[in-house]
Amino acid sequence: MQRIKLFSAVLFLITALTSAQNKEITLEEIWNGTFSAERMDALHSMKNGKQYSVLNFDRASRTASVDVFDYKTLSKVKTLVNSKDLEEVQYFTDYTFSGDESKLILATQVESIFRRSRLGVYFVYDITTNVLAKISDNKIQEPTFSPDGTKVAYGYKNNIYVKDLKSGQTSQITTDGEKNKIINGITDWVYEEEFSFVRAFEWNTSSDRIAFIRFDETEVPEFSMDVYGTALYQTQEVFKYPKAGEKNSIVSLHVYNLNTAEKTDVKVTKAYNDFYIPRIKWTNNPDILSAQYMNRHQNELDLWMINASTNTSKLALAEKDKAYIDVTFDLTFLKDNSFIWTSEKDGFNHIYHYTKDGELINQITKGNWEVTNYYGYDEKKKRIYYQSVENGSINRDVYAIGLNGKNKMRLTKSEGTNRASFSADFTYFINTFSNATTPTEYTLNKASNGNLVKSIKDNDALASTLSNYKTSKKEFSTININGNDLNMWMIKPANFDPNKEYPLFMTQYSGPGSQSVSNSWNGSNDYWFQMLAQQGYIIACVDGRGTGYKGAEFKKVTYLNLVKYETEDQIAAARKLGELPYIDESRIGIWGWSYGGHMSTNCLLKGSDVFKMAIAVAPVTSWRFYDTIYTERYMRTPQENPDGYDDNSPFNYPEKLKGDYLLIHGSGDDNVHVQHTMRMVEALIQADKQFEWGIYPDKNHGIYGGNTRLHLYKKMTNFIGKTLGDKIEKEIKEKEQEIKIKG
Repeated sequence: MQRIKLFSAVLFLITALTSAQNKEITLEEIWNGTFSAERMDALHSMKNGKQYSVLNFDRASRTASVDVFDYKTLSKVKTLVNSKDLEEVQYFTDYTFSGDESKLILATQVESIFRRSRLGVYFVYDITTNVLAKISDNKIQEPTFSPDGTKVAYGYKNNIYVKDLKSGQTSQITTDGEKNKIINGITDWVYEEEFSFVRAFEWNTSSDRIAFIRFDETEVPEFSMDVYGTALYQTQEVFKYPKAGEKNSIVSLHVYNLNTAEKTDVKVTKAYNDFYIPRIKWTNNPDILSAQYMNRHQNELDLWMINASTNTSKLALAEKDKAYIDVTFDLTFLKDNSFIWTSEKDGFNHIYHYTKDGELINQITKGNWEVTNYYGYDEKKKRIYYQSVENGSINRDVYAIGLNGKNKMRLTKSEGTNRASFSADFTYFINTFSNATTPTEYTLNKASNGNLVKSIKDNDALASTLSNYKTSKKEFSTININGNDLNMWMIKPANFDPNKEYPLFMTQYSGPGSQSVSNSWNGSNDYWFQMLAQQGYIIACVDGRGTGYKGAEFKKVTYLNLVKYETEDQIAAARKLGELPYIDESRIGIWGWSYGGHMSTNCLLKGSDVFKMAIAVAPVTSWRFYDTIYTERYMRTPQENPDGYDDNSPFNYPEKLKGDYLLIHGSGDDNVHVQHTMRMVEALIQADKQFEWGIYPDKNHGIYGGNTRLHLYKKMTNFIGKTLGDKIEKEIKEKEQEIKIKG
């Protein structure tokens, strides 16, 4: 007995010493902020091009400030505003400058509506007089300075208001707004989600006109969600949600003249039936408004130039595609009102220059690679700055090129993910860099050649923290599946032994144009994967057909058949990886969230001979239940393409389930409704298939808040251990038994 106690004490000491250098990541640490990275919040380049401002928050005093720094020295120049000096504001969470940078809009008491929309109490702070003024006593949306800084327009209860900052008077410029019927100047649910914007009104350059989109959603079907809360009776949230094939909002474009208080209904000289207006933007000419119109199939995109004084229109550009066109924010008007535009029309996303009338001047970038971000144009040097994947589709670099398409220069030096924020005069840029082995770091660089000026902020402290943990390298490679070299990464246990067999756990998202295999620093799930690797799993991720940054043909092959080819690629990849000598082909699992949950479900059902288990979080289970803009972009309508909708809907073949299945959803998911999971559950029940599932009350598509994420990941981790980790647990017990025998 004494010998066993002594052995145990020695074993404990050895374990303690080892763990000091090889700590294991825990779920609690992932979700309590242990691995949080330093960031630069709300970075804004000042007009002088020599300084930038950032939002700083003091956690101890719970106060916020807008501080200005010098680009060249990186030293703090001044504080523009600090909430500790403001009686009415304890702290603010965002700020916006007026055009001349003499005023700020400060955001307080902000609450989320949907993914991008917010309500809040907003103030205007005059930097020169130190005067603070509340814009409205109500919680409002999208307050926006006029270009001359004398007015603020905003949305409130589906109408548009304008506050004159000199007189303090507020004018209501629309009056017909009504919940679930008419919205003026703020997007409806589906535009917000799928066209990625909320503010549907724009000031012209002379600050005397506001263009806005009006949404008539009267005929759009309603969706309702029970909100359980803590009261005796649940409440219900009812909102307009157009599912595939159903009626959309009827949209119309209008211009309001502040001088005459008159509203003009914009008419273009082309008859549209059932269309979208995904973008509006004034040109440098205060009379000329640009508007993008798109047909419901989203394979035709027209750019119109509208004269607000004469209410006449001219079609400047018309693009067509055999599949679909992705709407972007990449429209920039130069001083002469010629414009920069990005397009996939040659098979890859590139930059084009057009005259103000829409005549092509030249294609600026070319090659079998994609432009992934357009940063801006330096008028003085006639130089364009952009981000691309020319250095490999999993990497991002910042480039400069002449407006004439010549003298291209790579400005970033390190391989990984580079993202730039340029000074207003394009003298400098702040580069945000990371890769799979380097936490995010911020550096100041010269825009002329990309040379480093100095480091601004790094995450050395995080790197130091992680050095105490047992982590594994993320290994990048490609895997040839169905005739394509697909990007892949793999994480193996730190004590990997090629002579052993390990269970394989696959992760993916797989949605159109997405990317999960990128050479960038960890997100929360990466720490989870590292934790699983510590427990003896191999983790792999494969970006199959339909994902992004490898050209239009690769991305659009899934058109009309979402999830079909993506599922085939994941099954084939799992089968091929299962042939590796160190992977146990009898223990392969897969998981995914949202689109990825649809995929993991389909893989388990259609690849039952390959996958032993799957986890699906907030999955789509039928595209018939999802919204018009996203779904019809890739599938057309259910009326036109019924087989495309039904052939890959897993609740149509529940009898195929053989492996272990965990299904998770939030009951308050306004995006992928819990209806998807309920239909899947009912189908499995009627097919007499056993499975596990869980509902998180009132949680939205992100399933977070309080202890929720920790609980979710514990549930998933336990399920993985129970379904894939049986041999691992057996080995642990055998070792424990061996120690006892030796003891």
